[in-house]
Amino acid sequence: MPRKKFDIATAIANLSAYAEQNLDANHLDIIYAHNQLLSLFKLSQPSEPDNPLPDFQNGILEPIVKYAIKNKLCKPEEALLFETKIMGYVMPSPGTVVSAFDAIAANESVKKATDYLNTLSVKSNYIRMPDIQKNIKWTAPGPKGDLTVTINLSKPEKDNKQLEKERLLPQTNYPKCKLCIQNIGYAGALNYPPRQTLRAIPIYLADEQWYFQFSPYVYFDNHCIALSAEHRPMSITPATFTRLLDFVDLFPHYFIGSNADLPIVGGSILTHDHFQGGSKILPMLHRPAKKLFHSQAFPNVGIAILDWYNSVICLTSQNRAELEKVAAYILHNWRNYSDEGNGIFAKTKEQHNTVTPIASYNETSGYTLHLILRNNRTDETHPHGIFHPTEDMHNIKKEGIGIIEAMGTFILPGRLYKEIESVVEILTGKTPLNFAELSDESHPLYKHVAMIAQLANDHGTNLDDEAAETAVVNHINSTCFKILQCTAVFKDTETGNNAFENYLKKMNFQQQ
Repeated sequence: MPRKKFDIATAIANLSAYAEQNLDANHLDIIYAHNQLLSLFKLSQPSEPDNPLPDFQNGILEPIVKYAIKNKLCKPEEALLFETKIMGYVMPSPGTVVSAFDAIAANESVKKATDYLNTLSVKSNYIRMPDIQKNIKWTAPGPKGDLTVTINLSKPEKDNKQLEKERLLPQTNYPKCKLCIQNIGYAGALNYPPRQTLRAIPIYLADEQWYFQFSPYVYFDNHCIALSAEHRPMSITPATFTRLLDFVDLFPHYFIGSNADLPIVGGSILTHDHFQGGSKILPMLHRPAKKLFHSQAFPNVGIAILDWYNSVICLTSQNRAELEKVAAYILHNWRNYSDEGNGIFAKTKEQHNTVTPIASYNETSGYTLHLILRNNRTDETHPHGIFHPTEDMHNIKKEGIGIIEAMGTFILPGRLYKEIESVVEILTGKTPLNFAELSDESHPLYKHVAMIAQLANDHGTNLDDEAAETAVVNHINSTCFKILQCTAVFKDTETGNNAFENYLKKMNFQQQ
């Protein structure tokens, strides 16, 4: 059967039909959008869509973008910008999405409302599932709970030419950051993601205007973001606990948490107050207590040290007001707590102690707040952080260990994929082991020299492909566990466990 000749008018009709069928778009709005697209492509009249419609990504979007590049409507490096632009034409408006979300929440359930927004985000390509499905993901079994490890391939690395073009672009102050609500509809640039398909829902947390949306990167199921309407730095205060618990009152099927508010132990965007949450699947949320405590001052709150790799206080209660009070009490105490014997100094010239708080709700146990104790102090021996991965682990993960990793879901850089393949080639003997070459700083495996030496010593260089890959993955798994242990302010040793228990006792919490 001869291949059908591409026709841009038919392709645009296919896109319009897809939007009406999959994006909950109003028929009149689709007629309007279709005419806008005809104008954009300089067409005088429409065509009929194919029946059945082609595949969305490969059969509708990509051919339109290729046509646009061929006909000088956009440059090759602007393909993603142009794709998002044309999707913006056929998306339901931000206000329409909010109305639909609210109607579903009121008439059906809030879970069905979030499912609606999530589905819309996927089918509009705001969440780029074809890219996300490229990620390599596995489970690392461990004694205190399994970790989830992902090599992030959904964001392709840019070549030097692309980086140079981005460097030469004029810098602007709008939007102020990638989390600001002003990103809705923003066209983006080579150095800034387009956001014509972003949709957000206004919510109120602690009587403040915030917004709920999904993360375009989806590091775990239903990965969502709550962001302040005001562009202000992240700050962990007692009001943070109120906002987190307000969120789980609105969305009890999700957990929600905040990165710590200090560099090294915080997330990548500390300039905008925001939370991250989603389905209750992150490993830390399913760990039991290691030690139980109670307090006469807060009799309705269960207090525990979590059986986890870093230092976590777990608070549970049906009494939300009392839970907020004990969390605020611990935050104030930890901000000012030092333990010189365990390397913990609350302050030097600046603040070092803070927490990563996570909230959830369960009908049986009530509200839960996990407080991960963090400290970002550095010294000459640990310039990247005393409670941070040591330099021998930076070949696997050098970036800050934020809320997602601290809860047991590791997002590793995409570069590792090809590097692992190259290390496997060495362990199978397909590539000769040459330390003189590997020790050259220009070698792509230079950062892995110590790991390769250890693996070659332990396993030799005559493994089959499967055994070699298993050896490398096991090394990465072991490193992820060590990274979490590095972030523990109280180490999982007899000395560290005693110090952690003594800290709680100093707050007048009695061990059960």
